[in-house]
Amino acid sequence: MTFHIGAKPGEIAETVLLPGDPYRARWAAQTFLENPVLVNEVRGMLGYTGTYKGHRVTIHGSGMGMPSLSIYANELIRDYGAQTLIRIGSAGALQPHVNVRDVVLAQACSTLGSPSRSIFREMSFAPVADYRLLSAAHKAAVEKGIPTHVGGIYSSDTFYDERQDLSDQLQRHGCLAVEMEAAELYTLAARYGRRALAVLTISDHILTHEALPADQRERSFGAMVEIAFAAAFA
Repeated sequence: MTFHIGAKPGEIAETVLLPGDPYRARWAAQTFLENPVLVNEVRGMLGYTGTYKGHRVTIHGSGMGMPSLSIYANELIRDYGAQTLIRIGSAGALQPHVNVRDVVLAQACSTLGSPSRSIFREMSFAPVADYRLLSAAHKAAVEKGIPTHVGGIYSSDTFYDERQDLSDQLQRHGCLAVEMEAAELYTLAARYGRRALAVLTISDHILTHEALPADQRERSFGAMVEIAFAAAFA
């Protein structure tokens, strides 16, 4: 048990999927896991452990933004021994060829700042995905016929961002999408020698302002979860 996770020793699996929304964690656990058991509900952040095709898995909410993700990822790694951490979440497209409902696999993450930024002082550390997870996820997505893009993303701690100049430069430099957690997850994985990946569903488009209707999100997010499982247990 930690400050933010009430699970007992042994109740967290080595493989952890991390949606931001705790209710999405519950949905994914009830939809994909066999015999899911609620192992955490401290502060309303739900975590479930069960099995997926014989593999033990925990699906745990991480909250919104890098500070929240940092708390849960640190405790899952340091106190519960998580080895593979895969973010499953939504993102906003930044390129014309990336469409709503597509999947983005984050190869690398740019950010203006994260909870780990102060450690590096003047250096701009480049957090990247685990290559084996990335490769396996891409293979699974192609086999499933899911439109998928691999490349750099931007992790922001500002949802209502008014930096149009920054968005313009990110688009100019080929950044595929914006979300709010992956850069810190990749940095922590590098620090502790763990595996990490972000599998993201495009739920809205920054350029066209198209957005995925609420009643269609569940089906699109389901494909993302299946890709994450395929990558974890390739």
